[in-house]
Amino acid sequence: MANVPHRSVNHPGTLTPLEPDRPSPPGTLTPLEPDSPPPQPLSHSPSVVPSPTPPRYPQAPPSFRPDHMHSPNLLSPSNGIRTGSPIPRMSTPPGPPVFNTPVKPAAVPFRTSPATPQPMGYSSATASSLPVSTPSYYSNGSSTGSQRDLPDVVRMEEPIAADSPYVLFTANKVLKQKKLANVASLGFGAIVSAGREISPGPQIIQRDPHRCLHCGAYSNPYTSILIGSGQWQCVICEKMNGSKGEYVAMSKDELRNYPELSLPLVDYVQTGNRRPGFVPASDSRTSAPVVLVIDECLDEPHLQHLQSSLHAFVDSLPQTTRLGIVVYGRTVSIYDFSEESVASADVISGAKSPSAESMKSLIYGTGVYLSPMHASLKVAHEIFSSLRPYTLNVPEASRDRCLGTAVEVALAIIQGPSAEMFRGVVRRAGGNSRIIVCAGGPITYGPGSVPHSMSHPNYPYMEKTAIKWMETLGREAHRHNTVVDILCAGTCPLRVPVLQPLAKTSGGVLVLHDDFGEAFGVDLQRAATRAAGSHGLLEVRCSDDIRITQVIGPGEEAHSETHETFKSDPAVCIQMLSVEETQSFSISMENKRDIQGDHVFFQFAFHYSDVYQADVSRVITFKLPTVDSVSAYLQSVVDEAAAVLISKRTLLIAKTQKDAVDMRSTVDERIKDIALKFGSQVPKSKLYSFPKELSSLPELLFHLRRGPLLGNIIGSEDERSVLRNLFLNASFDLSLRMVAPRCLMHQEGGTFEELPAYDLSMQSDKAVILDHGTDVFIWLGAELSADEVKSAAVLAACRTLAEELTEFRFPAPRILAFKEGSSQARYFVCRLIPAHKDPPYEQEARFPQVRRLTADQRRKLKSSFIEFDEESFCEWMRSLKVVPPEPR
Repeated sequence: MANVPHRSVNHPGTLTPLEPDRPSPPGTLTPLEPDSPPPQPLSHSPSVVPSPTPPRYPQAPPSFRPDHMHSPNLLSPSNGIRTGSPIPRMSTPPGPPVFNTPVKPAAVPFRTSPATPQPMGYSSATASSLPVSTPSYYSNGSSTGSQRDLPDVVRMEEPIAADSPYVLFTANKVLKQKKLANVASLGFGAIVSAGREISPGPQIIQRDPHRCLHCGAYSNPYTSILIGSGQWQCVICEKMNGSKGEYVAMSKDELRNYPELSLPLVDYVQTGNRRPGFVPASDSRTSAPVVLVIDECLDEPHLQHLQSSLHAFVDSLPQTTRLGIVVYGRTVSIYDFSEESVASADVISGAKSPSAESMKSLIYGTGVYLSPMHASLKVAHEIFSSLRPYTLNVPEASRDRCLGTAVEVALAIIQGPSAEMFRGVVRRAGGNSRIIVCAGGPITYGPGSVPHSMSHPNYPYMEKTAIKWMETLGREAHRHNTVVDILCAGTCPLRVPVLQPLAKTSGGVLVLHDDFGEAFGVDLQRAATRAAGSHGLLEVRCSDDIRITQVIGPGEEAHSETHETFKSDPAVCIQMLSVEETQSFSISMENKRDIQGDHVFFQFAFHYSDVYQADVSRVITFKLPTVDSVSAYLQSVVDEAAAVLISKRTLLIAKTQKDAVDMRSTVDERIKDIALKFGSQVPKSKLYSFPKELSSLPELLFHLRRGPLLGNIIGSEDERSVLRNLFLNASFDLSLRMVAPRCLMHQEGGTFEELPAYDLSMQSDKAVILDHGTDVFIWLGAELSADEVKSAAVLAACRTLAEELTEFRFPAPRILAFKEGSSQARYFVCRLIPAHKDPPYEQEARFPQVRRLTADQRRKLKSSFIEFDEESFCEWMRSLKVVPPEPR
């Protein structure tokens, strides 16, 4: 009987599934039993569910072949729900890994995904249709043609590239030997993202999928098919299934007309609005309400910045977006848009949760609290201009803020009917609604509040009660398809442990800013417009030889009532709190036993309702080869993916500053263990050489060890907590940048050269951009800064590139520019590896750009550094008695 792990509520979704008891799969392809229903005739016309919305992209012909088309240009989704199986169990975070098993890694390049295009609606004409020219072989259960002319079994698999912008494995091959494959210091797994929204292409299918009746897996390009009867064999459990005659064909080429049999990624889309009272799908994306919940306890400088950001925010909203404005302090003010020339609000007490009667009288009254921007833009500007600074002589941290009550009110006005101006009709919200909290201090009044001072004798108990209340409120918001984002700014302590559960359980984010200025304003706009769906569910299935041991990301255990189940379903099912391109799940796996076969299969299915109220099932299937050779396995390892997976497993444990210090030692032990198990001992020495196949991995982990996630760069515990939660849920691209910064040096002619993030890049006549995920720094050398005209042009070029690199990133990073020797330059210097301490031959090997410097320039560069005790990368590796690998 499988062991039942326990659930932890202190980290963003770690799942440890049960190991289901399953019979060993059959070794041969066996048709269905005689009593199975005979396949039905293949229809001559496609079976397509009509779309209730007008087409949003060009009409496609009724039949098309994937081999005549380019690879689909896929986009990122929102949220969805479906079914699963044995239910994965939440587990407490694992302890530091015990390095006692041997395994090896390797490196492979990773390609970033293209910029996010705008989402599009659905039309039945753009969905892939069933072949119309295939003759029917069965009529009333018997063949109308000669079955003897048909091959018995067709294996659909083709050489399909394993690259996917949505799934990245830490290695592109799997070791057969369990002992080597399960080495804890390296591990195996995948970074999985629901991806972008749907775009037109052959991957869209508007009909029901064919799923295995035993395990729930989907038919895919690796399926084996009996084309005489249309039966297909599941790649996960190897059981036979019927296709209702749809897969009956003369040849393999005819079966390629089915996208699911020719493409590794398909989107099953079912349009149609089954939720009465919701707006049409064509309007749902832009008409879903956005409610601003604004802190009124701000001093004048902060309020002025906030007002500027709010004015720019409403100007950027689409005309059909419905806006609500709620302001909170000791009371809650709900602004009424029916007054066109004056800011008017209804006010309720913030001391306790509003009663159902008071909210009913408010919602069903004459006031208009949600209004489309085309009718209320002027009123919104009037409201923002009417806000006044806090006037009482009370410290920022002690001012009464009833944030909890304000969010309850915002949620109520979203859920309740609200008359649209100039129409007099009642209409309910469609799509995912969003509440955006603009906070300048902690919640200190009303439900979910904590005392002003942490020295209060009852503070621990009151904080625990407040956290539980905020978590309940977040779950209530999620149940009503409403995401709560909390954008904080200023220098006042915010009591992040209390606010974080509200954002997390609703599927939103909590972000800290220095002020309410530019970065805050950009995040405000991106929070309101980023795509998000609802009812999200992730199913992960893999071959019986593979076991999923841990899942980290914005989700939690899926309850059985939220998804359908199958006879012997091995799927790990995760209820997704949010389905966005900016987030991902990190899935750790291991071998159950030594693998006998030549390959293993993985299938990821994302189910969600998108911004157009369509039900989407995105299915991605992979086939990875298995190998006996450790060297072959190491050569297939993707260093960046392995580093991100290791980093997320490490940060899951590092909840406090003390934990972070302990995890630095764990990183050291990982490096030593990988070298011991996969490297070789240097002759006549106690040193071990790190495997040359993993040349990038140790440097990436060195950045993790000394950067803001585990290092001493961040002093505030609130900031560390927010950064940790953001990293654990972040997409692969953002996670990689948060671990290891990207360094770009400006060159003559306006071009940029990408270089290692070493302090050798700090050359006085150059400008350097350092992208560290949540922060982007622009450093101008002293010699360059002396020429004001040239430095201004270079700075403009650097800022333009920085904005382009982070155009779709959420949260938007702050972009800081400073000159060499300034006080702010320390933010830049502390994130670079101090390679100036290494001997010249190592500098040239790891930072080839210095070879182009003259002897005088190298002397000047060396003399510009201030000596610290911090180790360089090479010194750190040697202190572990490991020889660093040669750079590629």
